[in-house]
Amino acid sequence: MSEFRGVPKDALDFFEELGMNNTKSFWLEHKPRYDEIKESLVALGNAVDPQFHPLRIFRPNRDVRFAADKSPYKTNIGMSGETEGGSIVYVHLDAAGMFAASGMYMMAKDQLQRFRASVDHDVYGPQLVTVIAGITKTGIEVTHGGEAPLKTKPKGFDVDHPRIELLCWKGIITSRMFGAPAWIHSKRLAKEVESVWVGSQPLVDWLDLHVGPTQEASSR
Repeated sequence: MSEFRGVPKDALDFFEELGMNNTKSFWLEHKPRYDEIKESLVALGNAVDPQFHPLRIFRPNRDVRFAADKSPYKTNIGMSGETEGGSIVYVHLDAAGMFAASGMYMMAKDQLQRFRASVDHDVYGPQLVTVIAGITKTGIEVTHGGEAPLKTKPKGFDVDHPRIELLCWKGIITSRMFGAPAWIHSKRLAKEVESVWVGSQPLVDWLDLHVGPTQEASSR
């Protein structure tokens, strides 16, 4: 097991080049570069606090079955883990640099129902507002996740609800885009990624307690 020393120096160049030449021939020719990047992410996963284990790396191939863009490979490499309560921790690297996040990116229908009921609750809702305020003060962003919020109020809620903005969200995540400072090529990166996940823990705890994992047979 190799010690984490940061991502390779040419990692960002690799993804930029892949974006300009997303072909099987390029991939096969440069796969050793990708393998080195992948190995560094495995080492990163081993370097963070074990509370975030296990972490898995996403496969590099895109699912193009229903996509207009038939480019075969992802122009990033990502890794994630999941809590027993259904929240995720996530990190990815692409041509722009390193990005870390946590929370619930896109809630399944049953999760969304529990989320809105908890946001509406006289105690749990204000608790969430306080949690978000505390996290954003540390420089970590809190956003609505993978789907755009509703343009109108959810059914059953008043438009003047004190937390109407949150009620319109379909996911909620914390995130920090690190970009490409020199230290992403050093072991400092593990501590920076871990700091986002640790700083986001109050939101993860709230979600795990009040929303939890989906019980649907096939979640999104």
